[in-house]
Amino acid sequence: MDNFAAIDFETANGKRTSVCSVGVVVVRDGVAIDRIHELIRPRPNFYSYWTTRIHGMTYDDTAGAPEFPDVWRMIAPRIAGLPLVAHNSPFDEGCLRAVHELFGMPYPDYRFFCTCRAARRVLPGLPNYQLQTVSARCGYDLANHHHALADAEACARIALRIL
Repeated sequence: MDNFAAIDFETANGKRTSVCSVGVVVVRDGVAIDRIHELIRPRPNFYSYWTTRIHGMTYDDTAGAPEFPDVWRMIAPRIAGLPLVAHNSPFDEGCLRAVHELFGMPYPDYRFFCTCRAARRVLPGLPNYQLQTVSARCGYDLANHHHALADAEACARIALRIL
């Protein structure tokens, strides 16, 4: 797979609609040509203790950020026609569908590929298939795990190796 957009969402709480950041790496002809990172004011707009422990973001980080529709209007044209790749894609696809529905936006028929599932098939014997483990196996040092752009970058590197 040489043309795709790797995507990662972080959420503020347990609701899939609570996306608070997105990272996207656009790959064309096997080369990352565009990187996007945006903070998003989540809905509902509160941060759980557990999600803050995971990614470090709080209410104050996104209080002045745009809502999802404004961010997606900027991203959508840059990924138009590309398949989307995510590590544990059911989560990221679920978030994308949930916020489209929440804001009454038509959902384009994005095609998702999952690097976690692919890694289980082509990289047997790893101790686990978490993003940082698969990244390391593919030669990429994921230094800032749970930052949406860093995770999207790792996902893109994995996809280029195994998809």
